Amino acid sequence: MTGRTLYDKLWDDHVVHTEEDGTSVLYIDRHLVHEVTSPQAFEGLRLAGRKPWRITSIVATADHNTPTTGWELGLDGITDPTSRQQVVTLDENIRSVGAAAYFPFLDKRQGIVHVIGPEQGATLPGMTVVCGDSHTSTHGAFGALAHGIGTSEVEHVLATQTLLAKKAKNMLV
Repeated sequence: MTGRTLYDKLWDDHVVHTEEDGTSVLYIDRHLVHEVTSPQAFEGLRLAGRKPWRITSIVATADHNTPTTGWELGLDGITDPTSRQQVVTLDENIRSVGAAAYFPFLDKRQGIVHVIGPEQGATLPGMTVVCGDSHTSTHGAFGALAHGIGTSEVEHVLATQTLLAKKAKNMLV
């Protein structure tokens, strides 16, 4: 038997089903959520009369639209109205559905989603991790299989706890 890469092991451990064309349904252990790609996803769930499949997988924080100064002003410190609304909407959505952990704006643990995941123990070796952000693959440094996903996929993962994906090929370096 030949050895398997960490990628192969994590992929195989999380495959729910694979179609003939190679598309797999992957079980997702951790869903990192922020204020930019989640409002439409939560609204889509509401319109469909659905709730998140497993709220204990969700770790949420406001990070894209939060200022580095002016915290003493509270939400008024977020001067852009759209940015402020996204932060408020995340707060409302998480309060409505729940989460394993939520680090809202002004919480001292709040920060960049890809920093707080590992920092707060939400990203662990052997997990599958998704987030609606292009930097999600950085969680691979912690031994996780991580995918950056789009807004429609954020809704899909919230609803089903799975992601449709095709396995990447390994390359000998």
